[in-house]
Amino acid sequence: MALAIVGILTVALNGCTLVQKTQAGINNTVLASVNSDKITRADLESRMKSTENQLIQQYGTNYATNADAKTQLDQAKTKMLQQMETEKLLLQKATTLKLVPTEATINAAVKKQYDEMRSQDQYKKDSDWKAALTQNGYTEASLKAQMRNSVIIEKVTDYMTKNVKVTDKQITDYYNKNPLLYTEKPNTIHLAHILVATKAAADSIEAQLTKGADFATLAKQNSTDTGSKDAGGDLGDHDQTNSDTTNALDPTFMAAALKLKAGEVSQPVQTQYGFHIIKCISRMDYAVKKLDAVKDTVKATVLTNSKQTQYQKTLDQWKKDAKITENSSEISK
Repeated sequence: MALAIVGILTVALNGCTLVQKTQAGINNTVLASVNSDKITRADLESRMKSTENQLIQQYGTNYATNADAKTQLDQAKTKMLQQMETEKLLLQKATTLKLVPTEATINAAVKKQYDEMRSQDQYKKDSDWKAALTQNGYTEASLKAQMRNSVIIEKVTDYMTKNVKVTDKQITDYYNKNPLLYTEKPNTIHLAHILVATKAAADSIEAQLTKGADFATLAKQNSTDTGSKDAGGDLGDHDQTNSDTTNALDPTFMAAALKLKAGEVSQPVQTQYGFHIIKCISRMDYAVKKLDAVKDTVKATVLTNSKQTQYQKTLDQWKKDAKITENSSEISK
């Protein structure tokens, strides 16, 4: 929760009147309101410190002059503002629905959260703890205030999802639709591909492969994927669940790849990136565990998903009923 207040002292002439926009005035600019509660520029900037530090690491201290960094920052601000609007709304609902815990309960929960965070090995020294607070835009007071809000909001989310139940049919259906999540060991697949811009180019490469051309050679000659072409299109091993967000492949690409046996090559597959010829170099497929062995795990997943669906449905209705205004043109200033 950053406490970086950014602004410029500006002077403008309006007829014969000198209008001075002070730093305090800039910080007090209202970016959004949720019913009677306002969110100012200072409120938003106080939550952006961590993002700004990441951009500094990636682009340097002059990141604001970089177009890509500016776009990322504006998108992050928009997303954070929407999150703050949701928080305001849920805190309001906590009051109207009489869900706010007692002060003793809140204080105990905050102390537990704080102590758990403070006791981590990297914060053994007070100087390290204070540095971490500063880098993330916190003070002791603002951190505990955020923790306090999280305790209250948790009570509201529990209320929103308290009636969610899971049936045996839902458990069985989810298990049957997601067998790769319940294998004895994680299933993997080793893939290579050739990426081209047009269907005609992909058809031509497919024809050459049919006649016996070498896949890796064609990848080096034709693929537009600079990250894999020099390796003959080799993409390495991937988890068949495709759930690793840092290494995930396009869902359409993976769906086509999983239909291939070891050594097989696909017909042209179109994704957002172009047309692919995919080769399955090898794959490891393990048996799926029996439902009885994983039923508790499946149930927990289905329950979490169902609660998330109910939470979003309720939140959408609450937002619709609330008076929420947003001054989007001011966000990126």
